[in-house]
Amino acid sequence: MSRPLDSGPTAAPEPAPDGGDTTRERILTAAMEEFARHGIAGARVDRIAKLARTSKERVYAHFRGKEALYAHLAERELAVIAEATRMTPADLPGYAGRLFDYFTARPDHQRLIAWGRLELSGSGATDDDPTQAIIARKVDQLRQAQQAGRLTAAWDPVDILALVNQIAMTWAGQPELTASAAEHAADPTTAARRAAVVTAVQSLFPRSS
Repeated sequence: MSRPLDSGPTAAPEPAPDGGDTTRERILTAAMEEFARHGIAGARVDRIAKLARTSKERVYAHFRGKEALYAHLAERELAVIAEATRMTPADLPGYAGRLFDYFTARPDHQRLIAWGRLELSGSGATDDDPTQAIIARKVDQLRQAQQAGRLTAAWDPVDILALVNQIAMTWAGQPELTASAAEHAADPTTAARRAAVVTAVQSLFPRSS
């Protein structure tokens, strides 16, 4: 992610002191809100600084610019998601349910990731891209489960991951359907939407012992 999206000082960020830097955490919290609302190109460092109760100079002291700030935030978020949802190849319906729960409770986090996919998709993956590293690890888990006979070998593991993720994210990625469900669905509750997600994944990739 080398393309600059915001002008500003280019000096390397200062290391955070031991025990955590509350200013840095305020910046990250403010940046989460700003990026989720405006995307990367539309985000403003001055707004982030104001919301974090600090100065633009302090933001640049920690991060080289908007793209570096977004990259750090997205990497941290991806690690949190991976830990919170814990993909288990023998129970992909359960994994889909956990993804559904995570993003239903945190729609701003879904928007943060979605903006990165939209705005940075043409920048090319790098060897240290945290997204690619997480994908590679999950694909390897699925492949190992197939080799052990715990998961159908009829699908490429990349296709399995793509389909399960897409089904799990159906409602998070299409919020306009929530209003439609409230009006037209026999059961408009979030629990019913979750059950539909889990059932759909179960029909494709049943749980195994």
